Amino acid sequence: MKVLLAIDDSKFSEAATQAVLNQFQPQATEVKVLTVVDLAIPIPTSYAGVFREESLKHGRELVQRAGSLLTKAGFKTQTATEEGDPKSTIIDQAAKWPADLIVMGSHGRKGLVHFLTGSVAEGVLRHAPCSVEIVRISNQK
Repeated sequence: MKVLLAIDDSKFSEAATQAVLNQFQPQATEVKVLTVVDLAIPIPTSYAGVFREESLKHGRELVQRAGSLLTKAGFKTQTATEEGDPKSTIIDQAAKWPADLIVMGSHGRKGLVHFLTGSVAEGVLRHAPCSVEIVRISNQK
């Protein structure tokens, strides 16, 4: 089975990583750890290059940590750090690889924040080319 693990730097992504570790047999599962750096926020020109490089560096470190954890557990892993819109990039990567399953965490935003920012998990769930598992953390505030 090919699992695309889409992560960001949050406790929700840590829960998604743990779900992969707990639910799948390493010898039968290949995992691609993906993070998407969204640089759509306008940044003053003199800082844009530095911000982009630091964001991509942080993303590479993030997927390397998760990838190392999965590799130590016996999973065949690869990592990817992409730049773009998280929803569409996750969907595109799942189709290109091709993934059998996407696993990702849900931030559980509600109300106005959800309305204004949208939900990456919801967008992926609606348009993914494969099954999607959304990992939630119980008792979140």
